[in-house]
Amino acid sequence: MPSLIGCHALVFTGDFDAAGIESSARRARQAGFDLIEYPLMDPFTFDAAAARKAVEAVGLKATASLGLPAEADVSSDDPDIVDAGRRLLDAALERTAEMGGLQMVGVLYGSMRKHMAPATSSGIANSVAAVATLADKADTLGIKLSLEVVNRYESNIINTGRQALRYLADMGRSQVSVHLDTYHMNIEESDLFQPILDTGEDLGYFHIGESHRGYLGTGSVDFASTFRALDRIDYDGPIVFESFSSAVVSATLSNTLGIWRNLWEDGDHLAAHANRYIRDQITAVRTIALH
Repeated sequence: MPSLIGCHALVFTGDFDAAGIESSARRARQAGFDLIEYPLMDPFTFDAAAARKAVEAVGLKATASLGLPAEADVSSDDPDIVDAGRRLLDAALERTAEMGGLQMVGVLYGSMRKHMAPATSSGIANSVAAVATLADKADTLGIKLSLEVVNRYESNIINTGRQALRYLADMGRSQVSVHLDTYHMNIEESDLFQPILDTGEDLGYFHIGESHRGYLGTGSVDFASTFRALDRIDYDGPIVFESFSSAVVSATLSNTLGIWRNLWEDGDHLAAHANRYIRDQITAVRTIALH
């Protein structure tokens, strides 16, 4: 089972100036986590030096995540938009390296939004080529890439674990892995067990999120099956808690994520609960061997 249990920085702050970066790292450590995931909402201005200083000060590991905007969609048929996406991904990778990040994850293969038509074959080819180039550069920096499987309202390319595997096969870069998320799996997959078995050794990053983005264990996600499946494949990558509330993040981001009702206001309490919940689930699965 995983060596690192982490938390998304948006649980603590929506402001990623130096103060917000430092505060989120300190509070993630206080909640009991081993790792913090920083969202690179603007890779060109993110203060990677502050992030490196913050995580090193409290003994955390770090990862970075992002989803591409429409104007920088590498799955576009417009070469100018694809080029903008490549530049944005390069900047994000550079910031990840500068802060000492272990992985860069998320919707790296296309724009994260509701699409009104299927992806075109040429657009998918553009996406695969862009991510393959990014993977080669990441390899030289010692950074792992993981592609997040998200629901149909956030991508028209990868909505299931099996689709992610096909994308990886088309790309031909063994160092790139699948990033699953229980919130999205609960919408798109047949269950919370089989997709983890399907991705197997290609699973490199895992998000834990409840069906309503609130406190773990209060929604419809089958976490018992999730953690049994992770144990079955001997998953040892990061498990990272993710949750959003407009009480913390900016109104613009809340609207983008569809946070129309808040299920929490105290990020510190939420985070401490999530850390205990995840670790308790792992402990419970381990005891099955004693039965």
